[in-house]
Amino acid sequence: MTTPRFFRVLAAALAALVLLAPAAIAADPQPPVAKVEPTVDTVFGVELIDNYAWLRDRTDPDVLNYLRAENEYAEAMLAHAEDLQETLYNEMVSRIRETDLSVPVRHGDYYYYTRDEEGKEYKIYCRRKGEDGKEEILLDLNVLAEGKDYLLLGGYEVSPNHRLLAFAYDTAGNEEYTVRIKDLSNGALYEDVIEATSGDLAWGNDNRTLFYTTQDDTYRPFKLWRHTMGATAPDSMIFHEPDDAFWLWLSRARSGQYIFLNMHSNTTSESWYLDADTPDSSFAIIQPREHEVEYTVDHHDNHFYIVTNADDARNSKLMRAPVTDPGRENWEEMIPHRTDVKLSGVDLFTDYMAVYERRDGLQTVRIRSFADGTSFPVEFDEPVYSVDPGSNREFDASTLRLVYTSLVTPKSIYDYHVDTKQLELRKQTEVLGDFDPSEFTQERLFATAEDGAAIPMSVVYKTDLFTKDGGNPLYLYGYGAYGINMDPWFSSSRLSLLNRGFVFVIPHIRGGGELGRYWYDEGKLLNKRNTFTDFIACAEHLVDQQYTSHDKLVISGGSAGGLTVGAVVNMRPDICRIAIADVPFVDIINTMRDETIPLTVIEWEEWGNPNTEEYFEYMYSYSPYDQVKAQDYPHMLITAGLNDPRVAYWEPAKWTARLRATKTDNNTLLFKTVMEGGHFGTSGRYAKLKELAFEYAFILDVLGMNE
Repeated sequence: MTTPRFFRVLAAALAALVLLAPAAIAADPQPPVAKVEPTVDTVFGVELIDNYAWLRDRTDPDVLNYLRAENEYAEAMLAHAEDLQETLYNEMVSRIRETDLSVPVRHGDYYYYTRDEEGKEYKIYCRRKGEDGKEEILLDLNVLAEGKDYLLLGGYEVSPNHRLLAFAYDTAGNEEYTVRIKDLSNGALYEDVIEATSGDLAWGNDNRTLFYTTQDDTYRPFKLWRHTMGATAPDSMIFHEPDDAFWLWLSRARSGQYIFLNMHSNTTSESWYLDADTPDSSFAIIQPREHEVEYTVDHHDNHFYIVTNADDARNSKLMRAPVTDPGRENWEEMIPHRTDVKLSGVDLFTDYMAVYERRDGLQTVRIRSFADGTSFPVEFDEPVYSVDPGSNREFDASTLRLVYTSLVTPKSIYDYHVDTKQLELRKQTEVLGDFDPSEFTQERLFATAEDGAAIPMSVVYKTDLFTKDGGNPLYLYGYGAYGINMDPWFSSSRLSLLNRGFVFVIPHIRGGGELGRYWYDEGKLLNKRNTFTDFIACAEHLVDQQYTSHDKLVISGGSAGGLTVGAVVNMRPDICRIAIADVPFVDIINTMRDETIPLTVIEWEEWGNPNTEEYFEYMYSYSPYDQVKAQDYPHMLITAGLNDPRVAYWEPAKWTARLRATKTDNNTLLFKTVMEGGHFGTSGRYAKLKELAFEYAFILDVLGMNE
């Protein structure tokens, strides 16, 4: 890139406008003004002028000063609503059982679980030998977090003999993990310390060999290592993935017999296997990678079971192959491909498999016998819900643990008894106070997209506060990328909005996977604009049907969902009153042209490669940062994490600066950066509630509902 001299002169002339001093903000809140240091590049005939590229240099004191000034401005602008923030925070805390424990999971002779204690930010990991044994504390994250501003637990793996614990933790938010090993017989930590890993761990059956992965400079897991406890020799690297589009991850068969090394790009995969009984041996390949062929592997008896999209099975099918020769030429079909049903995955047990599918956008679970191939569904009562596999550690198990929730049903842990076909509720997350699910209504609506596609929406509201005359405020939360399913879930914090008359809606827009692989493919690459127009169609439908009005509509999304919010407010700034963009991916052209940035090369298969003219023109047409216009925008709250490796802090920072300099309205624009966090914000449970209380207070304040 070049920086012409006249731009440098301009930048110097504007240097005095770098920031407003914190004292000035506190006295008379005024938005910080970012200095202008233009860089200019021409790509396929389009001149790209970036006035705020300097924000990428976190070693520049002006960058940190700017971020802090924005934080102080945001706090000052909402200082008059501090009582509201405190009220919201107290509401949220009052609904949770602060001292609680999870449902124990049987693994061998032990029952593993976690505890929360009132006033403590982090979980305590425990176990008992037998159901009535004495509690052992394996790992107290509150102790580990002492003296640290951030803590995220990565891999947490107990050795096959249950005597050792390997765990990985990140203290910066950049998802770079340190691995430690603990002797569970006496609580002592071994001297073994493995730095700068990706947090992925797997034990060999000898209980002394630990496999882990490390990352390259772009935070891509790319090397597999073998660590032998007590060995004097350095850890040995046993695999290196040179292709920048692929990342590594480890998995272990529930049977305990095999460890799998998996390599994935966004469209292609390859898996290798190792007998866990001989961890010093070499990994062998299942099937060499083929472009746009994906597969995942598990083990049962003498076969590998393979979920794959091979042979144009876009919604996936289930195959199996003999362990002795698992190449594709030996794959045998077990569950065929169906265009109307997405095979999401399978869990394998001694006598049966659990088959997870999606039909008409809803999740289903079927039990299939290994003995005779017969199958039957697991039945659920609600019309709109989410169900996912829980922690199922035992291979020889007669029950299947499931996690169930809906927009009105708190997270519920069930054990499904395969023999009797009965669901046993083991625990439902308690909502303290006066919550009554019968007071709420959940619905499934459909909007019509520009091209006629029917876009499903999951809707919830408090029945006696819903008027259906356009008078209700509505919170529209969308994502729409990577084929990720944004299924309905319960949130006790959300009650602070619903109890104030809000409608909450999840639009299942294209780019997500709720309606199968076809739905995903219609919202990626050169179909990406469908994601944004689907979102707009859902908003318009909700207004047309008088669930809300444009003046009372809040739109929200995070990460790739923040891209959706950014594109939508450029395309239709009148669509809503308020926009919330959490760690938004908005500088799509600059990021996807820079191969030194984490995830860039990997994600060319999701967004496209802007170094190709066709993709550049298409991506540029919706890139939120590049398409900021001199027009009125809604009230906006934008967030970032300083150490975020997925969406760099400078993307939302630059976007905020350009919006401030370009927009024509006087609406509030706030930008907050978590200075000790990453992609997922702060790490403590109370700290997260404070962040959410700030967001809700901002929304209620703008809508005049701050009393």
